[in-house]
Amino acid sequence: MKPVFGSYRKCETVPIFYPPQHQPGQPGIESIMCPRPVSERADKSPAGKLADKLAIITGGDSGIGRAVSYAFAKEGADIVIVYYNEHGDAEETRARVTELGRRCITIAGDIGDEDFCKHVVDLTVRTFGKIDILVNNAAVQFYQPSIENITREQLELTFRTNIFAMFFLTKAALPYLKPGSAIINTSSETATSGYKVLIDYASTKGAISAFTRSLALSVIDRGIRVNAVAPGTTWTPLVPASFPPEAYASNGFDSPMRRDAQPVELAPAYVYLASDDSSYVMGQVIHVNGGSYFGQ
Repeated sequence: MKPVFGSYRKCETVPIFYPPQHQPGQPGIESIMCPRPVSERADKSPAGKLADKLAIITGGDSGIGRAVSYAFAKEGADIVIVYYNEHGDAEETRARVTELGRRCITIAGDIGDEDFCKHVVDLTVRTFGKIDILVNNAAVQFYQPSIENITREQLELTFRTNIFAMFFLTKAALPYLKPGSAIINTSSETATSGYKVLIDYASTKGAISAFTRSLALSVIDRGIRVNAVAPGTTWTPLVPASFPPEAYASNGFDSPMRRDAQPVELAPAYVYLASDDSSYVMGQVIHVNGGSYFGQ
């Protein structure tokens, strides 16, 4: 097989394992990953699909959120990056968005706190005067071999970060969204296929898929479209921050494509759902997973 994205790693017919690595905290730091995730295509020509739009992207500092930030900026959008505490990653992403000719601010804090979500929206509106796109992307996950290992504290943290935050931020942003606006949530293939060592995480992703469909029905009369993207296994900081190396060494190799995804491969789905290209798409969950799940 030929390399998929230049030289970031050699792609062969036999599994290639990432070097063992672990990070002690979540969501994880992209700048210390080996190899770095691929966040941007050098050969992608922008078409102005999001010209002068304003997008709030949670988890926009790294991983899938970073790739979406770059893709949106190339299509003409200004970006608000919401992140937890990965200040170096956030600054790197902000600098690249600015280099691409778009405005960008970063806001650090806990999206599981409803007051912080209100602050994000207030600061965004004060700075840019509008909100056109909301990408609810940030999440945490904790590797646990059994449900017996999941504490009440972990369960509450996972749900508060992964699904409560979507309610909080959507509620705060909704008064500013106009007809033609888009909300895009990040679900996961685990919502439908399950994942035995991420029971609470997969449960939140199932909730996100249901939230997406219900919210879509609720706001379509306002001209706002709501959809979701369900990634398969993707090389992001959340992987070494939540799995022991022996657990993720073969990530993606059980999919028909025999590899995991790079964040850059997810970003076009978000551009599609944010733009007028998807003007007749609502309440859908688009699976981008290398063929590992073929269900509804």
